[in-house]
Amino acid sequence: MVSGRGGEGNSPPQASRLVGPLVVAGVGDEVVAGVGDERGAALIIAELAANAALHGRVPGRNFRLTLTVTGPTLRIEVRDPRVERLPTVRPAPEPDAPRECGHGLLLVEELADRWGIVPELIGKTVWAEIGT
Repeated sequence: MVSGRGGEGNSPPQASRLVGPLVVAGVGDEVVAGVGDERGAALIIAELAANAALHGRVPGRNFRLTLTVTGPTLRIEVRDPRVERLPTVRPAPEPDAPRECGHGLLLVEELADRWGIVPELIGKTVWAEIGT
C-alpha cells in the first residue's frame, strides 16, 4: 500500500509525479511484474491519484493507494475522504478543443479492463483492474 497526502498544496501533476514512478520503478518490479501493461498501470495510478488529490481532498486528510495482484490481475484502488464528489466520465473533447484536463477517466476507461466507484460512509474508493 502507498499513501499520499490529499491536503492543501497537492495538485494532480504533483500526485502523478509522486505516485506514477512507483509503479515503473520499485513497486512496479514487485507488484506489476507478470501483469503485463506496466505503462498502462502507471498511467491509471497517476490519473486516479491525481483525481484524488484534486477532487477528493479534504484539508488534513490523506488519500490511499492500494495495489493488489491476484493471479494475472492488478487491482488499483484509490480511496479519498469525499463522497459527495463522485467521478464521472466526460464525453471526449472535440479534436481541436484546447482542453488539457477533465478527461482523465476516458484514459482509465480505455486502459482498464474494468473500473468502478464504491461510495462509502466517509469517502469513496475508485478502482480499476488490468491484466485479466
